[in-house]
Amino acid sequence: MLKIALPNKGRLAAETRELFTDAGLDVRMSGERALTASLGGEFQGLFVRAQDIPELVADGAADAGVTGWDLVCEAGRGVDARLDLGFGRCRLVVAAREESGIAELADLAAVAGPPRVATAFPRLTKRFFDARAHAVAIVPVSGAAEVAPHLGIADVIVDITSSGSTLKVNGMREVATVLESSARLVVAREPGTAWCDGKRRALDELETALASVLRARGQRYVMANVPRSALAGVKEILPGLGGPTVIDLLNGGTHVAVHAVAPAEGIYRTIARLKALGGEGILVTRIERLMP
Repeated sequence: MLKIALPNKGRLAAETRELFTDAGLDVRMSGERALTASLGGEFQGLFVRAQDIPELVADGAADAGVTGWDLVCEAGRGVDARLDLGFGRCRLVVAAREESGIAELADLAAVAGPPRVATAFPRLTKRFFDARAHAVAIVPVSGAAEVAPHLGIADVIVDITSSGSTLKVNGMREVATVLESSARLVVAREPGTAWCDGKRRALDELETALASVLRARGQRYVMANVPRSALAGVKEILPGLGGPTVIDLLNGGTHVAVHAVAPAEGIYRTIARLKALGGEGILVTRIERLMP
């Protein structure tokens, strides 16, 4: 049984559950507050805080986990990413009050004494400033860091942002990016002795299943009947994975059926271009999984 540590709440938990469901790993819980759940077959989910997942994976309590890369880097444990899941994208940034006069890291030199940095990521913050030979005093906080400069307990903050809107609302501006993060499937760098060929195979199958769903997102399957004489133009419109599939129609004639994978973005333009070439019976469907 492969034990997978999963976030137990928040947007990260919701998007993780959606991905696993799309991959055929439905979460079957005995109750809403259950700490474990069957994911079908040889997989078991362990529902814990996202920030605890790097520790659980590194210590071998879980064989794999899904959590934010920022939390993995902050934990500083022997954990590696197997797959970038693409959601939960955010940035860990240095930010200062708009009226502080701090617009870049070099401006910290004007602060009297070591600049005070409020953050819930003390390890990453120290590593970032040490690498740039900036001496700072780190002020650990457990909640929203934006309030710290307004209370006079910090000169700048290091905090997570996705769009930057929360910083702007609180009168803050970004000064530098410390780290870019997203949700990752992670495993221990040095698996324990309990690992066997069966677990390794199950982990490979899990990664393959999740990757196939991620690859399919943002893609559509397009089918159309087009004039045989227009196939050169169709290939430009629908390059697909290796060119469109061309199938003779049962009644013959001047048209053939073409099938191909196309980006979902701008699919309306793809349809219009096919119509301009004489395309008929155009059908666009979603793709559940896509293997290269």
